[in-house]
Amino acid sequence: MKNKVELLAPAGDLERLKIALKYGADAVYIGGPLLNLRANAINFTMDEIKEAVTFAHNLNKKVYVTVNIVLHNEELSEIDNYLKELEKCNVDAIIVSDPVVIKHARENTKLEVHLSTQACTLNIESVKFWKNQGLSRIVLGRECSKEEIKEIIDNVDIEIETFIHGAMCAGYSGRCVMSNFLTNRDANRGGCSQICRWDFDLKDENLCDIKGEKPFTFCSKDLSMLKHIKEMIDMGITSFKIEGRMRSAYYIATVVSIYRKAIDECYNEKEDYIYNEEYEKVLRRCANRDSVPQFFNNIYDSSCSYYNGRIEISNQDFLGMVLDYDKDTNIATIEQRNYFKKGDNVEIFGPNHGIINYTFDKIYDEDGNIIDVVNHPKQIVKIEILENLDKDDMIRINVNEK
Repeated sequence: MKNKVELLAPAGDLERLKIALKYGADAVYIGGPLLNLRANAINFTMDEIKEAVTFAHNLNKKVYVTVNIVLHNEELSEIDNYLKELEKCNVDAIIVSDPVVIKHARENTKLEVHLSTQACTLNIESVKFWKNQGLSRIVLGRECSKEEIKEIIDNVDIEIETFIHGAMCAGYSGRCVMSNFLTNRDANRGGCSQICRWDFDLKDENLCDIKGEKPFTFCSKDLSMLKHIKEMIDMGITSFKIEGRMRSAYYIATVVSIYRKAIDECYNEKEDYIYNEEYEKVLRRCANRDSVPQFFNNIYDSSCSYYNGRIEISNQDFLGMVLDYDKDTNIATIEQRNYFKKGDNVEIFGPNHGIINYTFDKIYDEDGNIIDVVNHPKQIVKIEILENLDKDDMIRINVNEK
């Protein structure tokens, strides 16, 4: 029997790494101080990578480090020392796209090497080629259909990782150069300015304006494979990957916890598994773009992109995070993340319990004064609640309230 599929989550910093692992991820992928494709993320120092690995390994979980930048000559001198430092940190694997990084890792370290989706691997022969280079896992391009994924798994004995949730590129992942031309920010070196999400003027063959109801865009909708998790498990995929190292702790906690539940139900209920549409509702609420299966079902048409504009409203469902819970007094200490007030009906969720419905009654400030409104950024307040809560539990607007 094959091992249970791995749930792999992004982490932009130590807080989000710990949240991802607490909420059910089996492994996380992070960016180090050099050579990774998230130049605008905070990224991890070497000391933080050591702390991250220790934290994960104490939970019997894994940490992968992205070294997936496309290298230029001036960076060649940095490779060996950096890879050796990662090896000393005891990271579980590195994720790479440039063949020279693979060569140096194989020749100078014992690091396990995974091939990044930036390599755009979509066919059996490419997978065989990379396996022969000594790689242990291939992160397939997000453009693979389910038939192509299954054919690769059936014909090549190597671990296969696929994306199951998150943002999509309008071009092949990381291969777009529009950002370079329009903003001088290199998408292949971590600086993508997401030109595909801009609004554009349309011109006809005579360069006359084409007027529509809304500005033209070719922004892709997000990816969500929640409906297909059982099918993907049965295909024999090794690891399910969530996109989003720039995403918030709330987003990571929500998405990871939903996929954790769905995956576990697939294994525990087996032939009796029934897709839970309520999970889909929660996922839709924590993001600001629609999501679809994209290429998986060989359907890629106007339903998969925004051609006539879209509205991306900042999500304000995340109300607060539990900092502490005193079981003797039933008092929870909360750090505010969005406005809430007395009388609001909310949900409290966490990795160690189900959804708790709660209506704010008495809210106390740090000095013990009763207040009706919590509207200061990261304001610390206290509430009385009989259910046991845990540090890092999260409070959100009730999904049925909107």
